[in-house]
Amino acid sequence: MRKAKGLTQEELVELCNLNVRTIQRIEAGEVTPRSYTVKALFEALGAKVENMEMGVIPDNHFKSVVPWLYTGFFAGLIYFLLSYFDISMEIEWMEGNLTNTMNFGLVKVSVLITFSLFLFGLIKMTSAFPNKILKIALWVMLIANGVWYSIDLISLATSSFTIEDYYIIKLGTFGLGYGFMGAGFLCYKGLWSNVPQILGALGIVSGILIFSVVGALFGLIPLTMFEIGELGFLLWTINKIGRSSSPDSTFSAQVSA
Repeated sequence: MRKAKGLTQEELVELCNLNVRTIQRIEAGEVTPRSYTVKALFEALGAKVENMEMGVIPDNHFKSVVPWLYTGFFAGLIYFLLSYFDISMEIEWMEGNLTNTMNFGLVKVSVLITFSLFLFGLIKMTSAFPNKILKIALWVMLIANGVWYSIDLISLATSSFTIEDYYIIKLGTFGLGYGFMGAGFLCYKGLWSNVPQILGALGIVSGILIFSVVGALFGLIPLTMFEIGELGFLLWTINKIGRSSSPDSTFSAQVSA
């Protein structure tokens, strides 16, 4: 159809707002385009999509993602607030100034739950805008969160070991996790302007500082910006999916690439 119109792949890209690699993979039969991608291509080529039997992923596929995005967003808000209580109480605990272990334990449990839901919401986001690197990074962080916070709770309930015995290793693990997540966001190109690239840079910088241990406190500054950006990214994704039942053609390149 493109050749019949006398169009090059680059000219078709300008008409339908996809990228060249996406067009190449569709024409080569390497991918099965989603419905909104097909519509964008047909509109650009002046053809009708009615009665075409094509193996596309239906738009309602994305509707099931929205509740998880909302859950992730609101859990992320709660986690964002609780995390600073968690950090300050950890410091007090290691300095020997914190005596109320019950409150500390409740904060730990709350952070474990809310951060896990926040991460899972971001994982669901990658089903709308596929990104293998980011998805793997999020799963790694989810597992690390479960492991380390469970160890924290055990340490509070027993006298066999304390948080300071493994705190450096814990910081290093989370530092690597945030850096990995930052690298994942960098894999998005042309998505929501340059916001993913900014998020990626913040995630990597905060990850490096936290991993270094000595720069962990300074790492809280880019980390705060990174997590606020993630919350904004979830809201933006909810808006995009909720408005059109699926990401619009601007993001087809990201889905297929």
